[in-house]
Amino acid sequence: MNAAAARLLATASLGGIQIICPDRMSASRERERALALADSLGLLDQTRTHVFESRGHHTLLLQLGPEVQAAWLPEHDTAQLHRHLGHAGQSDDPWALEREILVGLAAAPLPHVFVDAEGLASALRVRRHIAIASRRTALAFKTSAAERPEQYWRYDEDYGFILQPGADLVEALIAATQPEATGRVYDFSCYRATEYVILLGLAQEVREHHPELFQAIAHRNERHAIRSGLFHEVYLVEYGLERPLPMRYYVPGDRLWFRNPDPRSSDASGFEGSWLIYMGGGLFSNFWVRDRPFTLEAKCVEIYHWRHGVYIDDEGEPRIDEQRVHAQVEQTREDPEVWQTVVEQMMRYRDPAGTYGEGGCIDSTREFPRTAVGAGCEIALPPIPA
Repeated sequence: MNAAAARLLATASLGGIQIICPDRMSASRERERALALADSLGLLDQTRTHVFESRGHHTLLLQLGPEVQAAWLPEHDTAQLHRHLGHAGQSDDPWALEREILVGLAAAPLPHVFVDAEGLASALRVRRHIAIASRRTALAFKTSAAERPEQYWRYDEDYGFILQPGADLVEALIAATQPEATGRVYDFSCYRATEYVILLGLAQEVREHHPELFQAIAHRNERHAIRSGLFHEVYLVEYGLERPLPMRYYVPGDRLWFRNPDPRSSDASGFEGSWLIYMGGGLFSNFWVRDRPFTLEAKCVEIYHWRHGVYIDDEGEPRIDEQRVHAQVEQTREDPEVWQTVVEQMMRYRDPAGTYGEGGCIDSTREFPRTAVGAGCEIALPPIPA
C-alpha cells in the first residue's frame, strides 16, 4: 500500500499525522519509530499518540497535546510557531526547520497520511529542502520567453526546457534558480518557478534516499519536461479538498495560490494571481525580490493594489506598472486603518474560477509533494511521449 491508497483510509475528522498500518503490531512498531523521530526533534513532551482500528486497518495518530496546540497554534495559525519553538523566523538549521514542520503536520486540521515513519521523516526533509530553496531563489519575472543556463538545459519547441544529457538534476535546478551558482538571474513565471523549487526539494531527497527514482526523474527530464497539469498530477498532493483549510494554516514547503479578485487587472498576463511557497516563520517566498519575503497580510495588500497599476500598452494589451503598485502598497502601509481594511477585504476565500464577486484572494487548499521514499512511495512517472 502506498501513501495515495493510505489516504483513502484516513480518518479526516481527527486530522494530525496518521500512519496507516495493516495490523496492530505494525502500528506499534511505527509508533516507536515516530516517537523516536519526535524525540530527536525535542518534541516528545509536546506530542501524543494513539492507535485505533478502522476499516480493517490500524492507524497510528500523532498529534500535539491539546494545551500545546491551543497555546502555539490558536485557530491553526502557524505564523508565530517559530517563536514558541525558540527559533529564528528564517533559520536554515535543519533541526529547527524540521521541528516547525513536524509541529505543523501534527496540528493539522485534516490528516497528513503515511504508511510508515520513514515516509514521515522523508516528508520533513523534502519540505525543509523546498523551504530553504525558496529562500535562496532569485528570478526575473517573465510569463512567456525564458532562458536557462545552457550548461544544464536546452530548449525543445515541443517539450520545453529539458536536461542536458548527463547533467546532474540537482545542480541544474540550483543553477537555474539560485544566482550564486552562475552569476545570472533567469526569467520565470511564478508557476514554473514553484515547479523548479519543488522538484529541487524532491530531487535532493531522492538522490540520497531513493537513487533509482532520482535516476528515473533525471532521465525523464532529459527527454520530456513534466510541467503544468502533469507536474501537479505526478508530484503533488492537493490538501484541503474535503473542506476549506483555515486561512492562516501553512506548513513550510506548502505551495499555494493567491488569486487576484479584480477582473480588470487579472486580465494582465501573469497577474491572474500568484503562486508562492510558504517558507516558515510566517513568511512566503518572493522570488523577484528575495530579501523582501511576504507576510500573509503583505501579499494580500500587494495583490489588492494590482488594480491600481493597470495600463494598456501600445498593442492594446493590459499590463501592470509595478512601480505604481509598490507606491500604493507603501502608502497603504503608512495608514494602519486603511491597511486593515484592505487586509479584511482580501482575507476571504477566493471565488470560483470565472467569478468576480465578493471573494478575496485566499485559496482553500495547499499543495505539497507526494511521498517519494520508503514503502509509501507514490511517485509514478508516466511514459515518455513517442
